[in-house]
Amino acid sequence: MTDQQTVRIALAGGGAFGAKHAAALRRIEGVEVTAVVSDTLDSARKFAAEQGIGRGVATLDEVLAADDVDAVVLATPTPLHAEQTLACLGAGKHVQTEIPLAASLADAEACLAAQQRTGLVAMVGHTRRFNPSHQWVRRRIQAGEYHLQQLDVQTYFFRRSNLNALGQPRSWTDHLLWHHAAHTVDLFAHQTGSSIVQANAIQGPVHPELGIAMDMSVQLRAGNGAICTLSLSFNNDGPLGTFFRYIGDTGTYLARYDDLVTGEDEPIDVSGVDVSMDGIELQDREFVAAIREGREPNASIAQVLPCYRTLAALEAQLAAASHA
Repeated sequence: MTDQQTVRIALAGGGAFGAKHAAALRRIEGVEVTAVVSDTLDSARKFAAEQGIGRGVATLDEVLAADDVDAVVLATPTPLHAEQTLACLGAGKHVQTEIPLAASLADAEACLAAQQRTGLVAMVGHTRRFNPSHQWVRRRIQAGEYHLQQLDVQTYFFRRSNLNALGQPRSWTDHLLWHHAAHTVDLFAHQTGSSIVQANAIQGPVHPELGIAMDMSVQLRAGNGAICTLSLSFNNDGPLGTFFRYIGDTGTYLARYDDLVTGEDEPIDVSGVDVSMDGIELQDREFVAAIREGREPNASIAQVLPCYRTLAALEAQLAAASHA
């Protein structure tokens, strides 16, 4: 594929994150979103009309059989990610899968094997790699101007009933470890440029209806000596979101999504870090560029797989503790 060719993308998932990707893809030159598939044909058609997408279709199989689809962005429920990633690669389509790639290490490894077998572009939505705030810190680290000593992270939501980001009932259950911790586990290794050599986790009681732990604490140590402390909760009644405190030898920085401030709450201008302030857009731009250039993308399946190995080890540790 040459730089001049239009990249034709189908979107799977007409929910909150599907809308984010639709908006981001509209801002990328030479990209056409040709189709969307949602949980029903009616909802797919409604989403297509709202977002200016070519057509709404009933099934992912229909998308994968289409001649006007080069690649697929999966913004579907977590339990479907691995199966749909394998289906896209099997159909010869490049694929970007929203985080997490899978809910088990075996499924994540199967996706990597399929990517290696096909040679297609396959990346995962580890958005923190792309947020300008985290890119700014990473550049200082890579320049040798900043040595990270501790990353302190709070991932807090108020989700005592099964609702999505739009406050609508959800047919599947989100997970603190395999979804929300994945962002930080991958970011910590990415920022330090060092493998995670030690990982510990404890969790609170399992919710009687949702069947998941609502509170969790994770500790990580990288091979270069840096540590990470991660607190996660679905019980927190505001403020909501994820907040990162970088503690280093030449400063402290707080990243809140695409914004960055010093430890004294002084704003840092990160508007010049990349071509956009939207992490989702930057993630989608990388996907498109990798397809056009025939190269491995940042946040490829191969690059993020160590994160899923760590998550699997933490899951095994939590399971053993629950039976002790």
